[in-house]
Amino acid sequence: MTTMESLIGLVNRIQMACTALGDYGGEDQTFSSLWDALPSVAVVGGQSSGKSSVLESIVGRDFLPRGSGIVTRRPLVLQLHKMDEGQQEYAEFAHLPDRQFTDFSLVRKEIQDETDRVTGKTKQISPVPIHLSIYSPNVVNLTLIDLPGLTKVAIEGQPESIAQDIETMVRSFVDKPNCIILAISPANQDIATSDAIKLSREVDPMGERTFGVLTKLDLMDKGTNALDVLEGKSYRLQHPWVGIVNRSQADINRNVDMILARQKEREYFATSPDYGHLASKMGSEYLAKLLSKHLESVIRARIPSITSLINKSIEELESELDHLGRPVAIDAGAQLYTILELCRAFDRIFKQHLDGGRPGGDRIYGVFDNQLPAALRKLPLDRHLSMQNVRKVVSEADGYQPHLIAPEQGYRRLIEGALNYFRGPSEATVDAVHFVLKDLVRKSMEECQEMKRFPTLQSTIAGAANEALERFREDSKKTVVRLVDMEASYLTVEFFRRLPQEVEKGGNPAAATTDRYSEGHFRRIGSNVSSYVNMVLETLKNSVPKAVVYCQVKEAKQSLLNHFYTQIGKREGRQLSDLLDEDPSLMERRLQCAKRLELYKKSRDEIDSVSWV
Repeated sequence: MTTMESLIGLVNRIQMACTALGDYGGEDQTFSSLWDALPSVAVVGGQSSGKSSVLESIVGRDFLPRGSGIVTRRPLVLQLHKMDEGQQEYAEFAHLPDRQFTDFSLVRKEIQDETDRVTGKTKQISPVPIHLSIYSPNVVNLTLIDLPGLTKVAIEGQPESIAQDIETMVRSFVDKPNCIILAISPANQDIATSDAIKLSREVDPMGERTFGVLTKLDLMDKGTNALDVLEGKSYRLQHPWVGIVNRSQADINRNVDMILARQKEREYFATSPDYGHLASKMGSEYLAKLLSKHLESVIRARIPSITSLINKSIEELESELDHLGRPVAIDAGAQLYTILELCRAFDRIFKQHLDGGRPGGDRIYGVFDNQLPAALRKLPLDRHLSMQNVRKVVSEADGYQPHLIAPEQGYRRLIEGALNYFRGPSEATVDAVHFVLKDLVRKSMEECQEMKRFPTLQSTIAGAANEALERFREDSKKTVVRLVDMEASYLTVEFFRRLPQEVEKGGNPAAATTDRYSEGHFRRIGSNVSSYVNMVLETLKNSVPKAVVYCQVKEAKQSLLNHFYTQIGKREGRQLSDLLDEDPSLMERRLQCAKRLELYKKSRDEIDSVSWV
């Protein structure tokens, strides 16, 4: 294989791989850029200019749909691959990768069917390309893109914008600096009216990317010829014009073999009195070789930029594969290790939220510093210690025999009743912290990128974490309620021992005994109880947060998944595999990335191995 064949064959293989991986025309700009960086040849011409016949002459096969009006309604990306002599030629479609076509009439039918699948059986067009590869000893390595023929008016069944739609589609290909334009013009029409030349002049004003092709030379009026065009006198391009003689309609009707048609074309130019001196530079075979040679020179010039883009793509793919994670091992031990590693990754993020490395943990302090004090302030202690209620409670506590000195039972009942109100805010604090922890579990799960690969494991771990938080909440509630009950079960004696002393300091202790049933007496009882309750309240404002942190926050940090670890160690291989059942979309993305990475590395190696002779 020559260097030129290696170069063009390499580009063809990269383009084929891009097509197979969906990179051509896809949403991924890096991958689409690789396709755009590879040179290709776009075939442009007006309707009935002979575009299809030129392509068939280059291929040496009759395989394109024919008819009147717009026949090519979707771009056809045609990749030609030269085979060794004696091998059977065949065709493959990208949308049918497992099927080889050796009957080229079926290729024509499949092109028509695939076109209809997207556009329907109408005259509508679509920019979605059809990708066809042909392997044959009778072709040169080349990529050609057959585009819908340019038109000026809409026919029945087409939108009025059809002419502009087609031109926009064609421009989307020929505007690219790496696109070589094969401008097809019929010789029996004035070159000044050629749609292909007009468009190519706009996108390639210097004619550096344009190859002019004149078809239907044999159909010109007698006594006329196209020498002025072919010799570059009428319209000069940087590259030579090439004349083509396609099969006549009669030849097509008789199914004249394309190889025989090539021979007749050679004979036409060799024996033509007008074009005989140009015979060696005319015909479809010469055109194919000319394009292939030019393509090779363009590829040489583009190799550095192609290599740079491939290296960039490799870096991005390797980074994405690291992000997606490598495929899961099938060994049960390795699967268990993967699960535990994912659990640790989640647990690290959760702890970062609690410790301040990530936002969220400060909300727990907000519960202690704002919600708990606010709830305690809203307690109905004023109503409980009102004159009327104090009198009622003390009187009920005395029973049939009034108290002699101090209403101890009345004091106890008033204090116990007040402290019972503390249960609600204490339990509400436990619940508030519980909901913060649950939300941090949810956030941590969302932020654990590695976990997103395995939705089943993700939900299982989240469930286990929430179950653990429920257990911690129950323990915490029991603890804070116990704290309240402890305060109610044993009163601080020292506080009350100071009360008589304070009365005596008033200077008339006897007066205190005479007004024990007066309003002042009950007001003093209420004031004493209020002072004691406020003292206990300050104590609980400190002890309840400590209990909550100890029973919930600390436990969540230290043993959130301990029960899950115990259970997971008992599972067998199939159960572990079920947990590591990945999201199908991620599996597909990883597979596509791995294929692309393999393609780009292989392409880079092939580029490096080509000998630049």
